[in-house]
Amino acid sequence: MKAVRLDAVGELFLKDVDRPKPGPGDLLVRVEASGICGTDRHLLKGEFPSKPPVTLGHEFCGIVEELGPDVQGFRPGMRVTGDPNIVCGRCVHCQNGRINLCRNLTAIGIHRDGGLAEYVIVPQQQAHELPLSLKASHGAFCEPIACCLHGIDIADIQAGSSVIVLGGGVIGLITVQLARLAGAARVVLSTRQAVKRELAERVGATASIDPTQGDFIANVTGPDGLLPGGADVVIECAGVAETVEQSFQLARPGGTVVILGVMAQGEKVAVEPFDILFRELKVFGSFINPFTHRRAAELVASGALDLDALISREVKLAEVPAIIARPAGPGEVKILYVP
Repeated sequence: MKAVRLDAVGELFLKDVDRPKPGPGDLLVRVEASGICGTDRHLLKGEFPSKPPVTLGHEFCGIVEELGPDVQGFRPGMRVTGDPNIVCGRCVHCQNGRINLCRNLTAIGIHRDGGLAEYVIVPQQQAHELPLSLKASHGAFCEPIACCLHGIDIADIQAGSSVIVLGGGVIGLITVQLARLAGAARVVLSTRQAVKRELAERVGATASIDPTQGDFIANVTGPDGLLPGGADVVIECAGVAETVEQSFQLARPGGTVVILGVMAQGEKVAVEPFDILFRELKVFGSFINPFTHRRAAELVASGALDLDALISREVKLAEVPAIIARPAGPGEVKILYVP
């Protein structure tokens, strides 16, 4: 079969590999759709820990083709989404319910072969059923939605609250929709790209703003700004130093800042601890998807989110290495590999 293989940092190729065989408790899944993620670009550059050689692709759904021994609750022909994050269940963090902090965490598409291929192995405990009536392309959104749900849970958005989302990529645009579903009355999205600002307002943002025009902080938090006094919740979804630093300035006193975007490992930002102390800001990191993948699958199946608007285009597997090797293009949100 064909697969997109990360052989080493900077070395990504489409290769012929053997079709995997399911072991005990495994499902062999024929991939119907798999998303290309910004993390894949970090992996290629060596900016996120991985274990090459490995087939990339941690956002996928597909049809169960074959069952390994001892599989229960699944049958060939079912559509499933795979939660890529596999935990040990034994370490102190798992035992305390913080499974995303598992000391022995491994991930499909990062440490073991993933879904940017014709077939992928999914352990049964990582598989969640999706309806066959669902668009396959929508099923590939379960993983990023699950990660955003964790950030929304941490943010503890209250009905009627105000939220600003920094970053107009797929994570930002999903977060806008989830914030509205959580009850936020005002949701502002900040991004430089006009096409993404328009898209944000189409999928639920009450306003959007170009951070390069004028005094960005004053335009949001000033007396005549979009959110006078600052936002109840700031969710950083861009994963760049500038927006992380802006996050603290945009929160109201007593507000919450959630860092959801992935910065390259080793990058640093300037933070003023006195400001965090004096305004008693609550600052959280949000890492992957503990206990949220099933909820994401239910949300996708319900049709509560506008996902078609987030699909920039669908491509074949041969196009994927070149797409990952370059930065996201203007207006690009989510590119999907669809066989």
